[in-house]
Amino acid sequence: MLQKLILKRLTKRLRQVYSDLDTPPVLDMARYFPAHAALAALYPALRAEALAVYAANPDIPLFHDITATQTRISAGDGKNWRMFMVKAYRHVIAANAAQTPVLARFLRDHPEVTTATLSYLDPGKHIPPHRGPFRGVLRYHLCLYAPDCGSDAAPWLKVDGTRVPYAEGQALLWDDTFTHEVLNPGPNPRIALLLDIRRPVTRWRHRAAFRWVMAAGWVQARLLERRMSTKA
Repeated sequence: MLQKLILKRLTKRLRQVYSDLDTPPVLDMARYFPAHAALAALYPALRAEALAVYAANPDIPLFHDITATQTRISAGDGKNWRMFMVKAYRHVIAANAAQTPVLARFLRDHPEVTTATLSYLDPGKHIPPHRGPFRGVLRYHLCLYAPDCGSDAAPWLKVDGTRVPYAEGQALLWDDTFTHEVLNPGPNPRIALLLDIRRPVTRWRHRAAFRWVMAAGWVQARLLERRMSTKA
């Protein structure tokens, strides 16, 4: 209860710090994440890595087992949302990076990526509407595996009320402090690469808030590394 109260107050304060930013929910990747083109070119290799991880690690951690504060959106419907974290708040999860060398190499070359995760959704999994707390990063989403695309059971992502249908190899960059929601209604899992990208800013309070969040998150990531890692 105390942890939730503290998190709520911190979230409110962080939103106030960034309240002067006027950017839309979905952003131009060329402007805010120029490396997206290089990453998109790696799609076949990233997809192969993600499928290999899925096959080799049946016990990829559930999101709410890594971070209890995510229980509402992760554990609400009895379906699994598993997170294979390769980098968290600038801290590389060595055991997981070893299983994803293509992704790990990209991360080494692009320090603006602060967090990198392979996100696995069970068939039927619903992530209810929610908002992220921190505008200092932008969320990049690359669909790696979604065999139900194009059918009536295609998975979708909704950002600020606009539904974005999935397509394998398709990417999106958005501000996750806007309300968003995900549903995978079909009979197959959905796998996506999620990255947090440092938002380019110039004002000192934005930069100071970013450094503080990264430092606090880095400590937390080190403490939780055992929970976040798997061994093939």
